[in-house]
Amino acid sequence: MAIPDFIRTIRADAGHQLLWLPGVTAIVFDDEGRVLLGRRADNGKWSAIGGMPDPGEQPAACAVREVFEETAVHCVPERVVLVESLDPVTYPNGDICQFMDITLRCRAVGGEARVNDDESLDVGWFALDQLPDLHEFSLFRIKQAMAEEQPTWFDRT
Repeated sequence: MAIPDFIRTIRADAGHQLLWLPGVTAIVFDDEGRVLLGRRADNGKWSAIGGMPDPGEQPAACAVREVFEETAVHCVPERVVLVESLDPVTYPNGDICQFMDITLRCRAVGGEARVNDDESLDVGWFALDQLPDLHEFSLFRIKQAMAEEQPTWFDRT
């Protein structure tokens, strides 16, 4: 994954110490009820689409941008699915980040799913009963997004 310029600027002063950062995940459904997934270039695994908002960018705008940048699909955010603080991650270069993830349920409104940047090896639509091998992170978010009337999920511990 590319490191945004604003993070490079912060890292110049902060070094590798823990940075608390926003993250956005988009669970995108098409009219057939399939979910859009991308196979990440950094680890080769299938995952929900997501990324970091630019400074001042709203989470919904970030979801729309990230989905298009990675998959060439246009989408419209429908609702917040969950808000969750994730465990810290240490990257191979020694940088430590901890993300506050905001997951949004989105509806595809145009475009053809294809690899649209260097962050993905593959992208595709998957029926919910034919999902590829996914980490619990993506599975939980898909499950929460499928529930039409369910309120936003929060970890209350």
